[in-house]
Amino acid sequence: MFHLLPRFLAALVVAAQFSVPMAQAAASDYSLVLAQTKYPFGNGAILDVALIDTRTNTPVDGAILFATRMDMEPDGMETMTTPIVALPIEKPGHYRFSTDLTMDGNWRFSVAAKVQGEAETVQAQIVIEVLP
Repeated sequence: MFHLLPRFLAALVVAAQFSVPMAQAAASDYSLVLAQTKYPFGNGAILDVALIDTRTNTPVDGAILFATRMDMEPDGMETMTTPIVALPIEKPGHYRFSTDLTMDGNWRFSVAAKVQGEAETVQAQIVIEVLP
């Protein structure tokens, strides 16, 4: 009976290795970065947002971006909003949106991202400057 003990213990060690859940990344391990922060006044501005894994400095593909909002909160006009529309992805890890920048000044682009396999939501509020 005791001769089976080493095999039993080895099997327990192997089983324990596979049953330990993998640690998930925190939302702080990701960053939403806007390719440019200055835009001309007018319709059809294209916002290119990269979702970056800050641990590897690589773009993250396959995320779901949502809760998008464009408003003029930085200039004290939070109720001044403009619609924002998701566009097809052209480059892995980059998410594009179209919006009409109807007034010059500072706008706030709010966005959230859900990364596959991660429990936390990545959020960002990025200020852009709209030039006359």
